[in-house]
Amino acid sequence: MREDKKIAVMIATDVIGTGDETLGRNLMKSYIYSLTEAELKPTTIIFLNRGVYLTTKGSPVLELIKQLENDGVEILSCGACLDYYGLNDSLEAGNVTNMYSNVEIMHELDNTIVIS
Repeated sequence: MREDKKIAVMIATDVIGTGDETLGRNLMKSYIYSLTEAELKPTTIIFLNRGVYLTTKGSPVLELIKQLENDGVEILSCGACLDYYGLNDSLEAGNVTNMYSNVEIMHELDNTIVIS
């Protein structure tokens, strides 16, 4: 993989897959941890829908997301989603974004990976 490749990751849930929620939460934690260990980090991670729970107070992966942010990964959470879930005052990592910005980011980067 090219080192200059720019990747966006869109995370639209707080679990990976359908089925057992405990397994899904463990898979998400493992995925986020793996991103922190990866040689090539994504340029941007966009959190949508229930994914915004991962960037807010009480998130089991908050420290990992903060580590990614410290490593230069842009962390963005959907403002409409934060509002919908009543989490506006709970954001702990990254910045608030909107769908227009998300579309621009995905069009500018080389690839977008969707986790839902």
